[in-house]
Amino acid sequence: MTLPLPAHAQLSPADEQALTELFRKGTPANTLRAWERDLAYIAAWKMTAFGTPLSWPEEESVALRFVLHHAADLTQATGPARTVAEALIALGLRRSLTAPAPSTLDRRIASWRAFHRMRNLASPFEAPLLQQARQKARRALARPRQPKSPRPVTREVLTALLASCDDSLRGIRDRAMLTLAFASGGRRRSEVVALDLADVDLRPFAARGLIWLRLLETKTTGKGEAPRLPLKGPAARALLHWIETADLDDGPLFRPVSRSDRVLNRRLAPDALRVILRHRLALAGLPEDFATPHGLRAGFLTQAALDGAPLAAAMALSLHRSAIQAQRYYADVEISANPATDLLGE
Repeated sequence: MTLPLPAHAQLSPADEQALTELFRKGTPANTLRAWERDLAYIAAWKMTAFGTPLSWPEEESVALRFVLHHAADLTQATGPARTVAEALIALGLRRSLTAPAPSTLDRRIASWRAFHRMRNLASPFEAPLLQQARQKARRALARPRQPKSPRPVTREVLTALLASCDDSLRGIRDRAMLTLAFASGGRRRSEVVALDLADVDLRPFAARGLIWLRLLETKTTGKGEAPRLPLKGPAARALLHWIETADLDDGPLFRPVSRSDRVLNRRLAPDALRVILRHRLALAGLPEDFATPHGLRAGFLTQAALDGAPLAAAMALSLHRSAIQAQRYYADVEISANPATDLLGE
């Protein structure tokens, strides 16, 4: 039996609030948005399944029911799990009765655990029974990996996109955004729109044709690391042309351009790169769903593999922490050139 902690050893409401604020300040905005969406889903699920709001800490039986409800295809099922799923679909929180991908279930559980940590509480998912249930759920729901973008935006595709960029301010901006996102290691859309002019060091350009970019925060690095990445060649020239033409001297690096071709004094929306990419794909004669912004990241690594760049060199720019994850792009390219595929000769 675990004895309750004495009052002097417990967090006060003020301490708990300070801890929550610390988590918020130290967590990327995209992660916070994902946590909030997941918490809304989990809260709606529990209210529908049990008729009660979330508890802190949550009971193991509730956590186990959550795993079981999301570990099977409910299309042909009957019973409480399907009833709850149908209610969530009606609320617009769930897409279908098919089982969610293992990564989706893992992300929602990770969010639930994060909210327990914010409150300095033990998560029910640490229990051996829950860990075993999650492992079995992953095996039951295993499916082939789906790429985040239908196709990588390789050099050939990027060249077609850039050909659609004219000499208007919008065209100059789009050319700078697309080349920067690709050439600096396949930057994520959130990283591109978060850049400020203060994050761009133009001083080496005159002598070396080089621009340094500072990323204050990425998915794999925090504010204390702030990696610096080089930008050279056409990408550096396109960025400098945008800065000079838009007459930027402070504030956001990439901004909206009005219909009258005037630069507005505010930051682009988080989803701007997706909108710009779809627009440029259409102008280039390609389907709008040919690729997503992640295709620029995938395209950088794919092109690096095609050009024979060492994986470590590509990862130094892409900032992948996992060599296994980055290697997937190389493996897709290299397997057809593997000497073992020619054992029978021509």
